Amino acid sequence: MLPQIQDPQHIAPADARELTKVFLLRLDALEEGTHEYQYVRNTLVEMNLTLVRYAARRFSGHRACAEDMLQVGTIGLIKAIDCYDVSRSVESTTLAVPYIQGEIKRFFRDTTWSVRVPRRLQELRIDLARAREQLEGQGIHKPTVSDLAAHLDLDQAEVSEGLVAAHGYDSDSIDRPIQASSSKQQTGFVADLIGTEDPALALAEDTQALKPHLAELDDRDRTVLELRFGAEMTQSEIDKELGLSQMHVSRLITRICTHLREEMLATN
Repeated sequence: MLPQIQDPQHIAPADARELTKVFLLRLDALEEGTHEYQYVRNTLVEMNLTLVRYAARRFSGHRACAEDMLQVGTIGLIKAIDCYDVSRSVESTTLAVPYIQGEIKRFFRDTTWSVRVPRRLQELRIDLARAREQLEGQGIHKPTVSDLAAHLDLDQAEVSEGLVAAHGYDSDSIDRPIQASSSKQQTGFVADLIGTEDPALALAEDTQALKPHLAELDDRDRTVLELRFGAEMTQSEIDKELGLSQMHVSRLITRICTHLREEMLATN
């Protein structure tokens, strides 16, 4: 008969290890889905949450929430319990810790990138970080792309791609204040450094695209456009300038603009 444990999370580590062995043996003999099976399985999880906290401390430098790491680490612990084979006589912690760490690493790999990049580049970022640390330990304080490529036996192009992709791992808020390095006084926000689209740029592109179509017009049509949109003359002023009726001028402008619009749309 298994003991009824009132507070499994506060059992001493040594006692938890001994009870874990007993509970794992009992779990293996029970039928899944029964009330006793659920009790044994849940108690095993609660007794070994200290393993999850231990593994999560290794990743305390990451910006992820500690509660999130504990949750995904607990998933790893549950998987280890469900996969444990009592016939192999392996310490439960030997199996549980890699499962827990694996789930936490998978969590970081899948959810903490600010920009989604291929799995290959996510793993390359880790290799590059380790290579940089090793090279710095050898006295190369600022390893170059060629240094990293030689150390990892990779092409320089692949290393460069990995370094660029690594920038997608973390992001910064555009509302973060910027401080002058000398006075440490706030000089603005990151958002102030972000450029905006120049509305005149689209106009310049349209003007360049329109030039060949304007060149195809006859002299009278070009003169009408120049007087109306260049000199900004009214239709009545144009009819006096060219000796045409105002109605004729209006129809000319409408016809010319319609023709140019259709030519521009056909070109694009």
